[in-house]
Amino acid sequence: MRASRHVQQQLFWHGGKRKGAGRKPKGALTGTALQRRKELNAQYPLHIVLRVLPEIGNLRRPALYQAIREASIAAAMRGRIRIIHISVQATHIHMLVEAENKLALARGMQGFQISAARHINTALGADKPHRRRGRVFADRFRVVVISSPTQARNVLSYVLGNWRKYREDRSRQARTWLIDPFSSAIAFPDWQEREGHDCMWKIPASHDALVVYRPRTWLLEKGWKLVGTISVFDVPGRPFG
Repeated sequence: MRASRHVQQQLFWHGGKRKGAGRKPKGALTGTALQRRKELNAQYPLHIVLRVLPEIGNLRRPALYQAIREASIAAAMRGRIRIIHISVQATHIHMLVEAENKLALARGMQGFQISAARHINTALGADKPHRRRGRVFADRFRVVVISSPTQARNVLSYVLGNWRKYREDRSRQARTWLIDPFSSAIAFPDWQEREGHDCMWKIPASHDALVVYRPRTWLLEKGWKLVGTISVFDVPGRPFG
């Protein structure tokens, strides 16, 4: 995935009203691709993709993972959104989220981004004379409403198995794991490989797990199971459909 680029627009434009003209919206949902035909409803979970700016570098580093973990703790403490799963990839973050309404989503995502940006900037400036300042995330993030069991199953597989799509499972720091250590996959209790077991995989003492909730929505709790199982070895395709 490529990070979005900001393109400087012309200062003046003549010839009548143009598409996108007028005062731009502000807030956490500015520029999001929230599906217009589906009202945000508490019964439907959300797939969110956050992209970081190119100058941030690879997010799959221990210090930056810890920064995002701190943001997951802050989001859990505030309680505006329920983060069900997180997957940290090199240039972006996948999240499965539950929210009561659009306002809760906007405030919850704003809080998560502010916390993550603060901790990422601190981590990037740890070995420099001055702490890094400035933006961390690109202007836009994508929000997709999950409204069917098939979508729910596919997006769970996509978020939890995204590292295999990008061959991150072959990297030196992750290749000894069956599941992505830069995600909340260890908190997912329904892996095909754990069927018949009374407990999930044991979290290694050296691993600080991301803080996530158990799902409340029927689609993420039970509905997706109507479609099929999810294996740790699945290489996901498209997350929707």
